[in-house]
Amino acid sequence: QVQLVESGGGVVQPGGSLRLSCVASGRTFSGNAVGWFRQAPGKEREFVAAASGLTSSINYSNSVKGRFTISRDNAKNTVFLQMNSLQLEDTAVYYCATKPTSRPSLRPNDYDYWGQGIQVTVSS
Repeated sequence: QVQLVESGGGVVQPGGSLRLSCVASGRTFSGNAVGWFRQAPGKEREFVAAASGLTSSINYSNSVKGRFTISRDNAKNTVFLQMNSLQLEDTAVYYCATKPTSRPSLRPNDYDYWGQGIQVTVSS
């Protein structure tokens, strides 16, 4: 059974930073694409960032490009999301996910395992 556990969320002021972590058990990350998604109240889950399982290919949504950085430590089966210059509209529950193949995807339905989600609140 694959389990993903996110940590690092919290409350931060606009312009601040947070680093989310996601640790996987039951599946090694190394060959699988991983992604971060978020869902704000009343909105659909949206893509944030994804990293390939085999190459250096990384994708970001336009709304976070230049501010967020996805990275992975395959030895620790962990993926990170460094979030800088946070804005009010970044407030959401953030989810990490892994998919069965190495190619990253922007579509939530392509991912088969999800974490429970962690709250990120940007507030002044």
